[in-house]
Amino acid sequence: MHFDAEFFVALGFVIFVLLLGYMGVHKKITEALDGRIRKIEGELAEANRLRIEAEGILASYQSKAAAAEKEAAAIVAQARAEAEALAKETAERMADFVERRKKQAESKIALAEAQATAEVRAAAADAAVKAAETVIRSQVSGAAGQDLIQKGIGDITRLMN
Repeated sequence: MHFDAEFFVALGFVIFVLLLGYMGVHKKITEALDGRIRKIEGELAEANRLRIEAEGILASYQSKAAAAEKEAAAIVAQARAEAEALAKETAERMADFVERRKKQAESKIALAEAQATAEVRAAAADAAVKAAETVIRSQVSGAAGQDLIQKGIGDITRLMN
């Protein structure tokens, strides 16, 4: 039999593999790989737990956002209703104010008309009294005429006021 270099390399490899098997290197490699698998499985489980937790938080924030949008819409609707009510109330107050001012102006006009009418009547009465006095003086003379004139003037003045 002929022993060449290839035979010795093959024999060295077989001895090396048997030596590794005898020392239990294959068990240590298996244990290391099993430990790595357990570590990766733990990381996957943690990642899955974190994903579920994140989905729950996302759902919570989405529901909070929806509730906030509904609340904002309700606030806007309430503000719009209050603004409309305020505008309506302001319009009613303005109409009442205009109506009161109109009535006040009408009453002032009526009062001014009544005063003007009274002044015209008074002026007409004074003119009538003076005209009557002039006519009576020219027709009646003496003390009886003076008493009659004074009495007539007093009666007319009393009746006109």
